[in-house]
Amino acid sequence: MINILSSGNSILNQFISELRDAEIQKDSLRFRSNLERLGGIFAYEISKKLVYETREVITPLGIASVPMLIEYPVLATILRAGLPFHTGFLNFFDKSENAFISAFRRHHKDGSFSISIEYASVTEIENKVVILCDTMLASGSSMVLAYKELISHGKPLHTHIVAAIANVEGIEYVRKNISKQEMTIWVGAVDDELTAQSYIVPGLGDAGDLAYGKKH
Repeated sequence: MINILSSGNSILNQFISELRDAEIQKDSLRFRSNLERLGGIFAYEISKKLVYETREVITPLGIASVPMLIEYPVLATILRAGLPFHTGFLNFFDKSENAFISAFRRHHKDGSFSISIEYASVTEIENKVVILCDTMLASGSSMVLAYKELISHGKPLHTHIVAAIANVEGIEYVRKNISKQEMTIWVGAVDDELTAQSYIVPGLGDAGDLAYGKKH
């Protein structure tokens, strides 16, 4: 149910280390590029779980039998931090249709905050495999709200929930609020600490700001 890709040695760990590195983070292009490359790695791993059929491909010299996807997954992401991560998936699943969800964090005077969905553009997802990605899985609230928004437009066959970096509390929140029969969780790395403002520690900071500049 939960796949942690950093548990083994691979180039993924190099990309995650660069995402975390405060000095390398100063280069926003590099930050976005690393997220995109991670998206490609996750796309490749998830592709192993999809359904294929053997088809014949005509080459200049003959005919080759090749396993090919029966149907591409729908790619969904949470704006705005998830966009470069989403691009990595789209580079691999280049025939996929897409969905975009805007989740807004509203801060209150007492220091607390609430999360709400502002906007959603969702393609047909009924009985389809969906990949829902966001760079960070902190408290898990945004991911669960995004998932609920998705299924208000149709019932997916299965949903792969993906985050580059996650927190243990966020993973548990997702597990408690989404049936395990409906989804599989994929994360790059898991950190233990979560601040009162729901920032992951050591994490990497605000992924949206690092990718696209500070918001006001």
